[in-house]
Amino acid sequence: MFQIQDTLVSEEILDEDFTCNLSACKGECCVAGEAGAPVEEYEKETLEKIYPKIKSGLRPEGRKAIEEQGTYVRSDFEGLETPLVNGKECAYVTFNDKGIALCGIEKAYREGKIDFKKPVSCELYPVRVQKLSKFQAVNYHRWDICSPACALGKALQTSVYRFTKDALIKKFSQDWYDELEKVAELYKAEKT
Repeated sequence: MFQIQDTLVSEEILDEDFTCNLSACKGECCVAGEAGAPVEEYEKETLEKIYPKIKSGLRPEGRKAIEEQGTYVRSDFEGLETPLVNGKECAYVTFNDKGIALCGIEKAYREGKIDFKKPVSCELYPVRVQKLSKFQAVNYHRWDICSPACALGKALQTSVYRFTKDALIKKFSQDWYDELEKVAELYKAEKT
């Protein structure tokens, strides 16, 4: 672990390689699992505000889940997350003609309908941030459905922290990321 400002960063985000490979995994991370994507407190109002602008682009079952549960839900651990369709996929998920799960929020963003890309936790994946008493833990989440992403990341030599650069800057700041890059350089020099 490395301390950068008020975070504790796992070496795994420096060591592991990762690049999403949607053609291989089909966006399974938006479908599998037992919970929705984590939602930050500050994102609650944004989800409520953008819903009328994005709902026509969502699947009927996604709209129904959101209208019944809300644009976000409170988890069993008192966190916030996206609602699910029948306890399965994220309510904001859409599928393209090849059966690949895509984010309906991000689709609306790319079409210029909204200025919010998607919850930062989704942008950060496979990085997960956990609040501790005085720090935030920044960890790599290993999931077998992401094996194709690990293989592609290795082929492209793209480490987790580089793959998630924009999201890490969005979450923590450019100064934080610059410090992470310095730590990564020292860490890699030490290992070789």
